[in-house]
Parts: sequence; C-alpha cells; structure tokens
Amino acid sequence: MMNTRIYKEVHFDASHRLFHYRGKCHNLHGHRWKVEVWIEGSPDPVSCILVDYNTIKETVEQFDHQIILNQEDPMVQAITPFQEVVTVPGDPTSELLATELAGMIDQKCQDLGLDAHVRQIRVWESPTCYAELML
Repeated sequence: MMNTRIYKEVHFDASHRLFHYRGKCHNLHGHRWKVEVWIEGSPDPVSCILVDYNTIKETVEQFDHQIILNQEDPMVQAITPFQEVVTVPGDPTSELLATELAGMIDQKCQDLGLDAHVRQIRVWESPTCYAELML
C-alpha cells in the first residue's frame, strides 16, 4: 500500500504547573499551546483519506480550557471540588504532553481501524519553545 504523510496544526488554551520544578513554572499558569502532528500510513482505498483532520483536532482539543496537572500533585485534590482537572503521569511539560498526545492520537487511529501512526509531534508552550518527539 501507498505510504502517505499528513500534517495538522491545532491550538488550545490550558493551564498547568510543574510540581517538581523550582522556579516560576512551579506556580499555576496558562499558555496558548500549539501542537503540530505528522501522521503516516496507508489511506483508505475508497475515500483516499489517511485520517480525518477533525479526528486529530478533537483529540488534541480535549486539553482545551483545562487545568493539566501531575497526577501526584496535591493541587488536584484542592481544585477537583470546583472543576475537572486533567491529570498526567508526571509534570505536564511540553515533553510529556508530546508523548501523551502522540499516544492518544495513535490510540484513536487504532480504535478507528486506521493504518496510521504519529511519526512526529511538536508541542509548543510559547512562540519560542517546543518539545519534539520523533517516532
């Protein structure tokens, strides 16, 4: 089958804090995050679509307007009575979010029976810094 690569850029707004970091980012703060995703695989032979771009967008936007915290952060218990908190298995750095998002997108593709996998992802937490995962 033909190997195809697609690209999608998605933005979301969310707050986080780095529980184990000593510095400004230890405090709860927000970002306008940008996620760039490259996916490779074999397009559907009938539709010629590898992955619906909205599938990628909807997966990433699960983080939109959320508070993202380390699952071990005591702030989770303090905030949860007032609003939902998205927890991750470690401090929610751009590096960790790249790994988490790549896994979520790959799982969604698998659930849909698609022959498609994330090959590269960048998570920007500001206009001048990003973490990149090459898979």
